[in-house]
Amino acid sequence: MATSRYTFTQRLGGDRVSTTDMGSRIYFAAQRNEIGYNVTKLVELQRLDHVAAKAYGDGTLWWVIAAASGIGWSMQCPAGTVLLIPSDLNQIFSLIK
Repeated sequence: MATSRYTFTQRLGGDRVSTTDMGSRIYFAAQRNEIGYNVTKLVELQRLDHVAAKAYGDGTLWWVIAAASGIGWSMQCPAGTVLLIPSDLNQIFSLIK
């Protein structure tokens, strides 16, 4: 039986994991500069889970970067994709509650 890529994802707000609603909240908060973030570009062969592991110490939080960057729910993006990496996960978690 296959394991979902969300199996080990940190639960947010109790038993919920990220949804498109939460993704929209994160995206619009970044667009309105309501959350702090760093900007970077993906390099060849780099995936969002790699970036999340480096930024947060947890690759399963790749969806936070995807949501803030407005790129949908794919871990693989072409090199040169501009990423907004939220700098404080507490700000993200407060958007979700």
